[in-house]
Amino acid sequence: MDQSKMTETAFQIILYAGNGKSNAMEAIQVAKEGKFDEADKLLQAAGDELTNAHHYQTALLQDEAKGDKQEINLLLVHSQDHLMNAMTTRDLAVEIIELYRMK
Repeated sequence: MDQSKMTETAFQIILYAGNGKSNAMEAIQVAKEGKFDEADKLLQAAGDELTNAHHYQTALLQDEAKGDKQEINLLLVHSQDHLMNAMTTRDLAVEIIELYRMK
């Protein structure tokens, strides 16, 4: 994979991960207001965004498994950090919203 394709992939991961994290955080806020249907929709949207980011990540992994070695750069590391943090945020949002439901 050439450097421009790697950069594009990293930015796509950052974009989708950021969208997913934002949706998860918004879901917590609306759940706090008792709007659980809206919170559920936002959690679904968060999951969809994270799935999109994960597809880009998986493509990188598959390329490497096929022998297409990548030069790791800071932008790629940054994109992975964004994705992992967004996934953790969504997982925690699910738990926090469940606590609000039981309130």
